[in-house]
Amino acid sequence: MLDRRDVLLGSGTVVTTSLLTPALAQSTTVPATQGGFVERPGCRVYYEVTGSGPPLLFAHGLGSNHLTWWQQVPHFAEHYTCVTFAHRGYAPSSEIPGGPDPLDAADDLAALIDHLQLTDVRLVAQSQGGWASIEYLLSYPHTVRALVLISTCGTIHKPSIPLTDSQRLPAWERQAAEVRADMQRHGISPPAGARMAREQPALHFLYRAIANINASLDREALRTRSRAIATRSPDVLRGFHMPTLFVTGEEDTTYAPFLSDALAALMPNARVEQLRQTGHSPYFERASIFNHVVDRFLVSVG
Repeated sequence: MLDRRDVLLGSGTVVTTSLLTPALAQSTTVPATQGGFVERPGCRVYYEVTGSGPPLLFAHGLGSNHLTWWQQVPHFAEHYTCVTFAHRGYAPSSEIPGGPDPLDAADDLAALIDHLQLTDVRLVAQSQGGWASIEYLLSYPHTVRALVLISTCGTIHKPSIPLTDSQRLPAWERQAAEVRADMQRHGISPPAGARMAREQPALHFLYRAIANINASLDREALRTRSRAIATRSPDVLRGFHMPTLFVTGEEDTTYAPFLSDALAALMPNARVEQLRQTGHSPYFERASIFNHVVDRFLVSVG
């Protein structure tokens, strides 16, 4: 049943709105979420499971935690068992004195998959999540049905990625660093981007709020450690035979989008979708478009 309500705007115009009554709202079925911890050496890794169907596992980036997938889980949970988790050192997982070692992330991912007895996994990784995912796949290539890499090349050594113009990446990095510094001066989170802050300020606020849950984590130290282990040759991806989708943001200033095009060309079954008018976090900034693109990819995988 719909309840009608008239609202008087400042201009004197009367607008009729429709409100869902509690009776209609209660008829909506929302998949239950179950949370838990995986016990790991020296820490506990928190996870949540929502929905049913083939497993769809999400690995978050440097400035977030499991909550960052709030626009994906409700969308995919009808057809997939959605698994989100917080990397070690990210609440509600255990805090790690001195910060986490990125070398532990792949083993944590393996332990989570084993703990939940997941098989034929669809793996979605954004930014820092790509480190764990690529290292995991190098050890367990046959456990992943499909791979989605968002704004990341993980542990691949960026300067070794084959580009027709050898100066393209250094030039991009110099310009991107200047843009990120300007955003920070204006209180904008660079991974969210200036467009999100300008066009969707509430979304930008939420992005920063999720990041601030782990404000005590030294992200710069973790970023430095992660860069230090990004030494893999791009050629290792030639052995990744699972269907792979790279998703990039046209306006990314954290990860050079053209790197994904170069990497996809090396792989036997990979393609790239670049989303326009979005930055480093297209899954967050353009969720409906991102979800549609990933939906289409997963359906093609079967």
